[in-house]
Amino acid sequence: MMKKSVVLFFLLLYSVVSAQVKFEAQTDRDSYGLNERFPIAFSINNEGDNFQGPKFPGFKAEGPFINKGNQTSITIINGKMTQKREITTQVIYYLTPTKKGTFTIGSASIEYNGTLYKTVPIKITITDPIQMPSYPGQNPRQQQNYNFGEGIHLVGELSSRNAYVNEPVTVIYKLYFPYNSSVSNLRNFQAPKYQDFWSQYIDMKQLRAEKGTYNGKDYSVVELRKVILYPLEAGAKRIEPFKIDVDAEVPTGRSDWFGRMEMTTVQKALSTGIQTITVKPLPENGKLSSFSGAVGIFDFKVSPSKTKLKAGESLDLEVSVSGKGNLKLFTLPKPIVPSSLELYDPAHTENVQTPVTGMVGKVSDKYTIIPQFKGKYTIKPIEFSYYDLKSKTYKTIASKEIILDVLEGDGTVVSNQANTNKQAVQKKEVFQFNKLKTEFVASAKEDFLGSGLFYGLLFAPLLLIPVVILLRKQKEAKDADAFGNRVRRNNKLVKKYLSEAKKQMGDKVPFYMAMEKALHNFLKAKLHIETVEMSKDNIIELLQERNASEQSISQFMELMNDCEFARYAPATDTAMNNDFDRAIEIITELEKQI
Repeated sequence: MMKKSVVLFFLLLYSVVSAQVKFEAQTDRDSYGLNERFPIAFSINNEGDNFQGPKFPGFKAEGPFINKGNQTSITIINGKMTQKREITTQVIYYLTPTKKGTFTIGSASIEYNGTLYKTVPIKITITDPIQMPSYPGQNPRQQQNYNFGEGIHLVGELSSRNAYVNEPVTVIYKLYFPYNSSVSNLRNFQAPKYQDFWSQYIDMKQLRAEKGTYNGKDYSVVELRKVILYPLEAGAKRIEPFKIDVDAEVPTGRSDWFGRMEMTTVQKALSTGIQTITVKPLPENGKLSSFSGAVGIFDFKVSPSKTKLKAGESLDLEVSVSGKGNLKLFTLPKPIVPSSLELYDPAHTENVQTPVTGMVGKVSDKYTIIPQFKGKYTIKPIEFSYYDLKSKTYKTIASKEIILDVLEGDGTVVSNQANTNKQAVQKKEVFQFNKLKTEFVASAKEDFLGSGLFYGLLFAPLLLIPVVILLRKQKEAKDADAFGNRVRRNNKLVKKYLSEAKKQMGDKVPFYMAMEKALHNFLKAKLHIETVEMSKDNIIELLQERNASEQSISQFMELMNDCEFARYAPATDTAMNNDFDRAIEIITELEKQI
């Protein structure tokens, strides 16, 4: 009887203990190397509320990540088997040591059924870096050491860190990650402004992972973006960081019961960091007066549409440069023609592509020339100079002399083709018939001296003196008002850049650059701030202080972000029209509110 009582007592004690809530902190070990990233799990054998994690001195913490599951326990008493299913909850942090030493991770707390439970503090010792184990199942020929979860890198690869002014530099932004990881949900792209550079973004048709090498190790790599930069001036030029957020599935460093590596998803904020390009000025030795900034390898031509024509008839003279180099960043030389030839403003055309290696194509100016009289006219040779990056020398190409043979015409100016820059057709009357109709003029005229007009003109300057003095004082007051002048200037710039954006409709990059400038100058005019003060939080705060509605503020900030990112993404004419209409509507609405 005594034995049965003891057995029943222990069975009752076991059931009571097993029904208790267990909340504990666990790590794989109590000692790690400085280069190891490891998890710490806070586990409760039920569902709790109001979890409060501890602080992690000496560590960089990622998380929390929550895992929930069911755990089944089996009990056999007197041959009778009972099953009990428990809900388990794990809150996991991933810790990366920042320095060596012994650190105490304090208690975490959680509530269950109105009772507060705490974990026991854990001491962890961080030693010197250790040799990292390779993950299971990796091909032995590709085995390498990984610090799990930390092997994801965003890199901006520069084609050159030393370049001349107007020499192309390619930046390729690549995302490297281990073979045993995957990345998804790429978001929050933050591209730099590329100040002091002319930039061109190259669209990536699709993102595809390929094999690559980073720091001597094999990785999967995805090219996210390519940008062609042309430095505009000499000096040490900074390229601001390119930033992106991703979700990465990475191994935890632990295996399950079947020997497979356990995986977890972590959020990663990646950045390329600041990079610097040393830009060298073009040499002064050998530079000619005809040099206008062209850098590359070019061909130069001056071609007339015809050399024989009648007086009053027009011809087209095309001045063109083709080849590889900074085709959009220099001016073409202008022809000099005799004064008896009428030369009209040129029509400028560009047929330029921008692959990874830099601009390739042709730019040209087409002039309309109309001779007025018969004769032979000479258009002197035109020189075009450029700097050759291969030979590191200046080169000059001269066009051939052009002789125009102008025959006698009937005096009618005739244009070959329709062009808004050309003069309308007109009849020049060199010889006229004698006039047959007599027009009589009075022989006696009123004397001007002493007339009303005479005295009016005599005293007019005296009457204008007060007006001039008043206008002068107003002008001086206006000139002295620096703040008001800055506001008026910014208001003018808003209208100017909106007009420029409308003209550039269909051409993505200049359109969105003009839109950004219009929005920035609107903020300068209305909020009285400068470019350096244009942080997102500051703009929102100042608009709120001026009683702008939350909806209008949200729409304006969204438009600014859209204009910034649209330069680096495909855009249709419809999207540009919609963005332009949105800008007009939002600016008009904010004008009324602030």
